Amino acid sequence: MTAVVHADGLKRCTWPGQDPLYLAYHDTEWGVPEWDDRALFEKLLLDGFQAGLSWITILRKRENFREAFDGFDPDKIARYDAAKHAALMLDAGIVRNRAKIEGATLSARAYLEAMEKGPGFSALLWGFVDGAPIVNRFRTSAEVPAETPLSRAISKELSSRGFKFCGPTIVYAFMQAVGMVNDHLVGCHRHAVLADGAPRSPKTKPVKTKAVKLKAAMAAPAARKKKT
Repeated sequence: MTAVVHADGLKRCTWPGQDPLYLAYHDTEWGVPEWDDRALFEKLLLDGFQAGLSWITILRKRENFREAFDGFDPDKIARYDAAKHAALMLDAGIVRNRAKIEGATLSARAYLEAMEKGPGFSALLWGFVDGAPIVNRFRTSAEVPAETPLSRAISKELSSRGFKFCGPTIVYAFMQAVGMVNDHLVGCHRHAVLADGAPRSPKTKPVKTKAVKLKAAMAAPAARKKKT
């Protein structure tokens, strides 16, 4: 399905439907490049909680998550113990999944290690795309992939560092949300805005050859579809 015209005359991607909260998220957040380490950490955790659910479910609970998880402060989450995990399992305002809750603590510890001993979380992630968003030109929602060679590579890297609930599909949804890829449909009013105005990350060093090849591989499926 191609971009849909809404009552305000603007064309949008199909997935937000008519839900006001979803439309606001689509128009103001989704696909906007995010460089902040803490904001990226929060989004990755929320995408992990989304696994098996719809994003609108998480979006409606996002403020509850922020309150329950101490504003997604990684220093605090990394110190959560069994008692805290048990308390979170009683919180009806969040997704009560023990593996995901415990995984958040492990991911927080991995995040702190990346910040203290590695390149930093933002630099680590954006290094895979050479510090600049990949601009795709999908015309229909059917063309948008669920995962790519690049999301699989990032997933493997994050998993090796101790992050949890960061499979290739989760990572690709994360990449779309934080603007590492621009997957707004070309007919959507947000595609051109983001394609023309996205800056390069100031924290990212030139990417290694391997990541450049992965970036090219990610674009290959779309290119092949155009030729058929």
